[in-house]
Amino acid sequence: MNTLIYLDNAATTRPCDAALAAVNTSLMEAYFNPSASYTQGLHARKSLDACRTLIRSALKAHSVLFTSGGTEANNLAILGSMAGRHKRGKVLYLSVEHSAVAATCQSLAKTHDVHAIPVDGQGLINLDAAREMMDEDTALICVMQVNNEVGSVQPLQEVIRLRDERCPDAFLHVDGVQGFLRLPVSLFSGIDSYALSAHKVHGIKGCGALALAERMKLKPQLFGGGQEGGLRAGTENTAGVAALEAAIRDYPQENSLYLLKNRLKSGLLSLIPEAMVNGPDADSTQSCGHILNMSFPPVRAQTMLNALEARGVLVSQGSACSSGSPKPSRTLQAMGLHKERMDSALRFSLGRFTTSQEIDTAVDLVWECYQELKQFTRR
Repeated sequence: MNTLIYLDNAATTRPCDAALAAVNTSLMEAYFNPSASYTQGLHARKSLDACRTLIRSALKAHSVLFTSGGTEANNLAILGSMAGRHKRGKVLYLSVEHSAVAATCQSLAKTHDVHAIPVDGQGLINLDAAREMMDEDTALICVMQVNNEVGSVQPLQEVIRLRDERCPDAFLHVDGVQGFLRLPVSLFSGIDSYALSAHKVHGIKGCGALALAERMKLKPQLFGGGQEGGLRAGTENTAGVAALEAAIRDYPQENSLYLLKNRLKSGLLSLIPEAMVNGPDADSTQSCGHILNMSFPPVRAQTMLNALEARGVLVSQGSACSSGSPKPSRTLQAMGLHKERMDSALRFSLGRFTTSQEIDTAVDLVWECYQELKQFTRR
């Protein structure tokens, strides 16, 4: 097969034409340092501010800082907010958080009381457990908007209600890398910080942002020239920000991915009765429109992934940021799945360029691979 079917959009997306055009213009014609005082530098600064205003308006945020990506944005929110606290306090994070959040929270364990909030079998927050864990000593709560492996959409309004009831002074940070532009969200509702990444929404790599509510106070974690209001040193990635602005403006208003995801799920389950969906049902509002995680026992995920790649279909075994690791998925473990189901789990993730024809072809090829491989698999 000469044409690739790319179904790993949760790892990264193909830049849209508008973003590429913006990068080219920025690099060739508007390459000036936005901190420079001459006219061209001021124009570069205005370009940054245009994107900043766009994000601030979309998220109803008080301010927006540009970063190198979602990982840095999450690190800055967590470490920066805790550094600004007068008391140490408790840190709570969802057990299925991306490693950019989980590892950062765990790094605070020597000086803070750090705990993971459990989830249910669909990867959704256990609200009863969260209620018990929240108290007046809680300083920071981290709950992602959309899980990057199984696509579960967390009930943020319920989390906000609990926070306001149990520990109103605690900051709530949301990793929105998989949710930005795909699902509605507003910092005005009670979220204190929100991280996003450009290359997940058809921008380019190396650019992200952290949106902040007015009450969120940070201490910088990078030091230098005092850019981004003194909170994130380093010359801003003007080309990346220009691409992000273009990608946001060009993003489709109508989300048809739910239909494609259901087409994929229905097609696979009809041909492979042994397959199982991991996470909320694809038809549920608790499931996002672009991520589908399924297990195909007894075939191991890596074996299936290799066979699909040979046929031109690119999928993932889980979080691309943790690929190559022999460790089982933290998300699937936290959901309580048994070993065979975890070992055979694949993530399919769709994007704005995914077509129904690609979905139908992928279904046939997954079935073909499964039929071929299951007869050679030892139970």
